[in-house]
Amino acid sequence: MMQLPDYLYIDGEKIRQTDASEVVINPADESVLGHAPLASTVQTEAALEAARVAFDRGPWPRMSIKQRVGVMQKFQDYLRSKKAEIVQLIVAEAGSTLMQSDFMQYELPMKHVSHLLDDALQIRPEMIPVEITPAFDGSKVIGTSSVNYEPVGVVAAITPYNFPFFLNIGKVFHALLMGNTMVLKPSPLTPYQALILADAADAAGIPAGVLNIINGGIETGNLITSDKRVDMVSFTGSDKVGAAIAAQAAPTLKKTHMELGGKSAFIVRQDADLAGAVQAGLTGFITHCGQGCALTTRHLVHNAIRPQYVAALQQAIAQVKVGNPADASVMMGPLIRENARARVEQFVQAGLDSGAKLMAGGKRPAGLDKGFYFEPTFFDDVDNGSMLAQQEAFGPIAAVIGFDSDEEAIELANDSDFGLSGHIYSADAGTAYEMALQLRTGGVGINNGAGTMLSSAPFGGYKRSGYGREFGRHGLLDFCQIKSIAFQGR
Repeated sequence: MMQLPDYLYIDGEKIRQTDASEVVINPADESVLGHAPLASTVQTEAALEAARVAFDRGPWPRMSIKQRVGVMQKFQDYLRSKKAEIVQLIVAEAGSTLMQSDFMQYELPMKHVSHLLDDALQIRPEMIPVEITPAFDGSKVIGTSSVNYEPVGVVAAITPYNFPFFLNIGKVFHALLMGNTMVLKPSPLTPYQALILADAADAAGIPAGVLNIINGGIETGNLITSDKRVDMVSFTGSDKVGAAIAAQAAPTLKKTHMELGGKSAFIVRQDADLAGAVQAGLTGFITHCGQGCALTTRHLVHNAIRPQYVAALQQAIAQVKVGNPADASVMMGPLIRENARARVEQFVQAGLDSGAKLMAGGKRPAGLDKGFYFEPTFFDDVDNGSMLAQQEAFGPIAAVIGFDSDEEAIELANDSDFGLSGHIYSADAGTAYEMALQLRTGGVGINNGAGTMLSSAPFGGYKRSGYGREFGRHGLLDFCQIKSIAFQGR
């Protein structure tokens, strides 16, 4: 594994002198990975000022998109050269399994940023249709306007612990490609996957102050979300924290961009291929130990096949190997910390108290005394209004709910405070598509979707799952201001 960074990155300098540090542990065995530096108030202020000056006076926002793409290509090239070390860090710091760390946490975001580099080159001024207006002298004026996409300014980006590398580079590429400058604050549980980006910035030749990376807790977050030098906050995390950040940003009327939680529905119609549906359903709540905002943890299954689905899901869960994510044969690793495991246990108890039927899991696995492991768990006969069906556990637990018609399935799916993702399994793709149009959610997959997370498709949610989009043209434009420049001819 690469040497862990013992610095903050402020105004192009690696800052090793800090007043405090925080222990970072490996969630698989609770061993100490290192002591990550914490930014003081003075250092946070310095990062904000560096980003402000770099935007107001520096060359970065004034470069052409083509020039910035060239620099960010070097940024990606450096990360490519460090793949093996980065994957090992993801396994150790986030507790993601080896396969998921390689494919989902490293290769998928790298694919995304390759597309972002291409998509950015397509963003250029546009002309609106000509309007012909009579003038006072009897002639006619030809009026039109150019629509220009400009950087917002200083972006404060705050990322969570579940997919740190993925989310860190996603925000960096979106913001910087569009000419913004940035202060990036990762989760203090997984700081190293952000701090390592300093080396990539240096290798790419990013000007000083354009990218600043600081580590800290709630107080640091409060400072950067409320500071008037920040023009935009991009946050990925829980809906409750997102609401708090929106409130902190409101007095300065800065732009906010929220990718929040989910409680997404997985609809299994009566005609579905059962084996395929069960595999997709299982993946939908055990991936990264259930720590994913877009995972499908509400399984809405037609009552005509629900008994068979439940039985097959029990059999599939029995084959899931839980253990140290560094073992290539392990399918599910640990939760990030003990409090995350305790939260899942609360959901299990809530399911039992509500009368739902525990069909698998529900406890800590035997033989794993160190690490924050929990068995893959699901309940049948769940009330859609219950805590188990309505609140985000962020762990490997699913709720099976029966339905008798497509209309009922749609109603159950939409009966949620969240609206991030969703999935429909059916032999009738046309009907599934019609149903997908009625779901109040930012994305829907049909029968395993596109086979990947599409890089140029916008990602984001409805309702308490947030607002704004990431990836593709739509995601890049969310990090822009739109300016109209009108002119005329005679």
